[in-house]
Amino acid sequence: MNLLHTIPFETIGVAVFALSGALMAARKGMDPFGFALLATLTGVGGGTVRDLLIGIRPVFWVGDPVDVLVCLIVAELVFILGPKRVTWIEGGRQGRLLLWADALGLALFAVSGTAKALGAGVPALSAVALGTVTATFGGIIRDIFAGTTPLVLRKEIYVTAAALGAAVMVALQALSLDPFLSAALGFVAAFTLRALALLHGWSLPAFPARD
Repeated sequence: MNLLHTIPFETIGVAVFALSGALMAARKGMDPFGFALLATLTGVGGGTVRDLLIGIRPVFWVGDPVDVLVCLIVAELVFILGPKRVTWIEGGRQGRLLLWADALGLALFAVSGTAKALGAGVPALSAVALGTVTATFGGIIRDIFAGTTPLVLRKEIYVTAAALGAAVMVALQALSLDPFLSAALGFVAAFTLRALALLHGWSLPAFPARD
């Protein structure tokens, strides 16, 4: 059995992105339903868009609702912690844990989304695009519902990190490297680039605003 398929990359990514959604709900002062909604949308949003684009039916969480249950558990655990504990865990007003949880989810979904796309037989370039979509759309949905400018629309290196991880994985598999090792190196590439961007304030050049 392919080792890549024995490790629940998707579920781990769902849990981490659900955490970022719950932390955003905490920052916005939402009620328990808001926590559950934002965590779930963030956790399964990217994978849902990917499956719809590939044409997979049913979408992964519809056929197996475990991932939705994971989102709900994460959401309510964060809510139960209370504002003081969540603020302490986040590291204060800057909310660094939210950014790091998002970075980890980004890297996990970049490789899990790419792996699922390759498994569905799509071409290499399409697999990279679908891996990037899987990694970024959950965060986009989270930020839109929270009334925050999505990270992908800022100058931060975000989509680039996801695309790098997906491309590394596809390239290594094309060279017949073990799928698990390809995924691991793709994850490292995506997370490292995003982490360096967070630590050093790296960003892409932006076009001068006209309004």
